[in-house]
Amino acid sequence: MSDMGQQIARAPGAEISWADFEKVVMVAGTVTRVEAFPEARKPAWKVWVDFGPYGERKTSAQIVALYGAAELVGRQIVGVVNFPEKQIGPFRSQFLLTGFATEQGVVITTLERPVPNGTRMA
Repeated sequence: MSDMGQQIARAPGAEISWADFEKVVMVAGTVTRVEAFPEARKPAWKVWVDFGPYGERKTSAQIVALYGAAELVGRQIVGVVNFPEKQIGPFRSQFLLTGFATEQGVVITTLERPVPNGTRMA
């Protein structure tokens, strides 16, 4: 089984409470800009997203296997905005772009229909 298959087959973690889930701030945002990230160890994009009241934030995302820069701009995604910032090489990541790991690459979490930027996942 590949590493990805092992990750998918792993048992779920310990149960959490509703209060634990409420601590994770997952919100909708619209991708405003995407740039190459040649300094990254693994192929990645630099992605900027407008999260409405949470402001514009940037992240590094290893999603180049399935997404070109032009097709990401304007797309509404789901991000976690209350993790601490993380230094990734010369770039400072300010949120986590959510997605699902597959054998072909990470499939980003998108919305079925538009909602206002900053809308929190319920």
